[in-house]
Amino acid sequence: MNDISEILKQWKYSPDTVTVRIIDGDDQKPKIQMRLDLGLLQMEYEGRPDGLRPHGFESFLDYQQERLNQHLNLNGSEEGFVLDPDECASLRGESLQYYYRYLSLFHLKDFKAVERDTARNLKAFHFMKKYAAEEEDRFALEQYRPYVLMMNTRAKAYQLLQDNQLTEALDCVDAGIRKIKSFFKELGRPRLAARCSEMVILDKLIDEIKTFKNHSPVERLRKKMKDAVAQEDYERAAQIRDEIRKLTQTNSL
Repeated sequence: MNDISEILKQWKYSPDTVTVRIIDGDDQKPKIQMRLDLGLLQMEYEGRPDGLRPHGFESFLDYQQERLNQHLNLNGSEEGFVLDPDECASLRGESLQYYYRYLSLFHLKDFKAVERDTARNLKAFHFMKKYAAEEEDRFALEQYRPYVLMMNTRAKAYQLLQDNQLTEALDCVDAGIRKIKSFFKELGRPRLAARCSEMVILDKLIDEIKTFKNHSPVERLRKKMKDAVAQEDYERAAQIRDEIRKLTQTNSL
């Protein structure tokens, strides 16, 4: 057994921030490490975070989806397919692993991977809600849906912002807000949406994007290009398009 005390001494825990880093594993693959007060978590960058392959599948969710496919092929419908309490517990535990990873990835600014893992957890939530045998299990993860929707929305929006697609980023955040509102409406408590922290975060992101958009040289050029096209000044529009391309390429370096 190896004592990790020396590693922990060199890497101090900070209770005020999410402390994460990337290391090269012994298998030459990148690993994510998250520092905790009593030690650290190490996760795979891809696949299931703990590196296991339940029943030979990438995740327990994938295994259950294959079970569903086999049930459909055999019976012709979903009727009779259920998840027992132990299976639901396994799905919840697996979803927690993905939570720790996408939280780490968000702070590492790998927004594409955050989108991947949050989308995966939303799929798990839907699967449990639809097929769990016990009502308690069907709704056990639903309390986390607004948070995961918010993180998924931010991940998508930040990718668009990295490519200077400000209008598209605004549309993305608007869509995320609508999904959260729809969630609370389905619960029969639509007024809670306005007070939840996830909505506050997305509303603030919209304000930040709008402020940046108003001062963005790329957005001003796009407006000029649109005006040039409307006036059928295609030569000028092409020149502006080239200017935009240069700016976006420079900003992405």
